[in-house]
Amino acid sequence: MTTISASDMTELRTMAANRGRDLRARIGFALFIGIIAWFLVRSFAPLIWFAAVVAGQLIDHLLAAPLRAEQPRPISRARRNLFLFSMAANAALYSALALYLWFEGSPAGKVFAVLSMTGSIINNALQMAPTPLGLKPVLGPHVGFLLGAPLVEGILSPQPDLIQMTLISCGGGVFVLHAWLAVKRIRDTNARMTAAVAQAQQANAAKSDFLATISHEIRTPMNAVVAAGSLLRRTDLTPDQAGHVAMLANASEVLLGLLNDVLNLSRIESGKLEVDPGPFDLVDKLQAATRLWSAKTPAGVTLAFEPGDLPERIVTDPLRFQQIISNLLSNATKFTRRGFIVVRGGRVEADGDAGPRLWVEVEDSGSGMDEETAARVFSSFEQGSTSVTRAHGGTGLGLSISRRLAELMGGSLTVRSQLGVGSVFRLEIPLVLAGAAAGPAVNADSVAEAGADRAVRVLLAEDHEVNQRIVRLMLEPVGAEVTVAGTGAEAVAMALLAPYDVILMDMQMPVMGGVEAAARIRAGDGPNAATPILALTANAMAEHRRQWAEVGVDVFITKPVEMQALIDHVSAAVASAPARSASQESEQAA
Repeated sequence: MTTISASDMTELRTMAANRGRDLRARIGFALFIGIIAWFLVRSFAPLIWFAAVVAGQLIDHLLAAPLRAEQPRPISRARRNLFLFSMAANAALYSALALYLWFEGSPAGKVFAVLSMTGSIINNALQMAPTPLGLKPVLGPHVGFLLGAPLVEGILSPQPDLIQMTLISCGGGVFVLHAWLAVKRIRDTNARMTAAVAQAQQANAAKSDFLATISHEIRTPMNAVVAAGSLLRRTDLTPDQAGHVAMLANASEVLLGLLNDVLNLSRIESGKLEVDPGPFDLVDKLQAATRLWSAKTPAGVTLAFEPGDLPERIVTDPLRFQQIISNLLSNATKFTRRGFIVVRGGRVEADGDAGPRLWVEVEDSGSGMDEETAARVFSSFEQGSTSVTRAHGGTGLGLSISRRLAELMGGSLTVRSQLGVGSVFRLEIPLVLAGAAAGPAVNADSVAEAGADRAVRVLLAEDHEVNQRIVRLMLEPVGAEVTVAGTGAEAVAMALLAPYDVILMDMQMPVMGGVEAAARIRAGDGPNAATPILALTANAMAEHRRQWAEVGVDVFITKPVEMQALIDHVSAAVASAPARSASQESEQAA
């Protein structure tokens, strides 16, 4: 069987879908035309014609059914020709009544026949303009009527007036020419739109590449800034120095927040942001968020958590859930100068088959909003006014991103507010309960504890000298022995020579990237084939996470990384790895 080309298949699918949607409309028009024709000629011919049209349309609908399937199989040329013949036969059947009315003899019949055919030509020309394959079969019979019927009558009439009928036929030709020009303009417009869409997609891809690059380039020096502040906080500082370090930490946090907002918005708009549901302790996460933001509330403002009827553990995307709650608390602390902020939650049974829903509210006694401001506060780059931006900073992306994240999670984010009284932001998401935790969480106070009676051996694959120094300054004081590889190739070679407890792998490195290096270590038979590999990288896009996951790297640590977070990740990885026996280690070392 010779199958048709992909382009023909696409056109046929489009035509089949359009004809399927318009089936009732075509039969309705046929009924209307048949009724008028019956009043004009007072015979059974229009009724017989309508029955034939209905039968032909149903046959056409059945022939096109395989093309309307979600995943249609390729069809043969014979099947394609049969479908096109069915379309042409149905068009000829539509024209048959016009021919009957034309040659029946009454002037009214002729006028109505011409009007019905011109209407059919206009409708089919507009509908088939994007699919040239079906244009000729559908329009051929109607055009043949307009051009041929007057000429035939001029030749066969007992009192021939060939000149007059030729002029009428020329008038039909002018109408067909106009229809053809309209089709051409539609095709040209579609071609320009297709080119514009392709150009926009190319620009969007370039934007995504630019964002990925700029994210990496910003996060690399930001890693040094955040790490330097974290390391300084652990030294003996004077009060003035401690204040300077606090300023450094706050500024770093703001810059990182802005970077994350821009990247998240870009991912959402491009459809690349995905949710990753998993079980987590809901009450613990909300308590932790409350404790974190309590330290950032202005003097005279109390921040409280009221758990209410909240379940202990649920299943949803913990990262996105935390991001929404953090954005709501950040917003509340910005606009509340006195009074209170309350985080509360519960569950509600939804109507119908929607299932139960979890709700979490953040209420504040801040400045509040009027109805007009509340209606646009979830729009991108929107804040209450320009004075809000000057007073509180920010891009106005937090609430917009939070609402879109809530929608990605199958929920909603709404606000009730009164100017001068305060606001209540309410998050609702589907409630999926999780079972009890499988075991106690790793209590990783230090790397030394995870390593027990010896130093934890860490292989760090990182080409940036500042980042190499940062990781060593973070891990070595707590009992780690850090070996540095400057490229992915060096990391693979080192992983073949000696066993390590954990491998920290950057993504972008000269000679060989981190993903390829991790894949080679995993695929080899060396001493580190099963060693935990942690991605420690400035590449923070969702596609980068997928690349790491494909090579068996599940832990993804985004730069800039805080010292305690890195220690916790390393400790957890070492604690969860299969213990090596002393004999195995000595054999591998030998």
